[in-house]
Amino acid sequence: MSALPLIVFDVNETLLDLKAMEPVFERIFGDKKDMRLWFADLVMYSLALTLADSYVPFTDIGSAVMKMLADTQGVKISDADRQELTEKFSTMPPYPEVPAALQKLRDAGFRLFTLTNNLVEVQARQLQHGGIADAFEKCFSVDSVKRYKPSRETYGHVEKELGVAPSQLCMIACHTWDTLGAVAAGWEAALVKRVGNDVLGVGPQPQIVGDDLNDVADQLIARHKGRR
Repeated sequence: MSALPLIVFDVNETLLDLKAMEPVFERIFGDKKDMRLWFADLVMYSLALTLADSYVPFTDIGSAVMKMLADTQGVKISDADRQELTEKFSTMPPYPEVPAALQKLRDAGFRLFTLTNNLVEVQARQLQHGGIADAFEKCFSVDSVKRYKPSRETYGHVEKELGVAPSQLCMIACHTWDTLGAVAAGWEAALVKRVGNDVLGVGPQPQIVGDDLNDVADQLIARHKGRR
């Protein structure tokens, strides 16, 4: 009987609630909706830099995108604003169902890991602050290969470090670009439909789609029932 897949989680928005960032943008820009534009641009420019063979740490891109957004609106950004952005991003709370869902997966015999665009030290602080750090055996960062997800190299780094084949891994994320990259790399994938995130009807598709992490956990356990 084959073993359970090793589960690798995205962190930002999949496990941690980005809404905690909204007050920063409402104060600076006058509209909390600018947070969503900022995050979308942060992801887009991380991918653009990777395609251009240029690596910049995720937090630095975030700060630069915030200034870009401010410049387009004639808003002045202070060092205190940048510091507040970094602080909030490092201390986002987990979604309410996350701790119990992680425990449910561990109780079912799954081994849990993370793979994030964040620097190792930022990720460590996020997970410790969220009270979920102990759920994971090891945490991976794209900083190790200097290529942002969904680059094949990022998934390959996890495979190499864990000493497993792609088919032995499952990615859980709320971003389609992440599950798309994982499935293209030969991984299983599950998409969590967080607010503003859903299935893209083209390209490699996730095997599981759930309304929250608890839903995804239940489907994963049922899918792999009898495997330990």
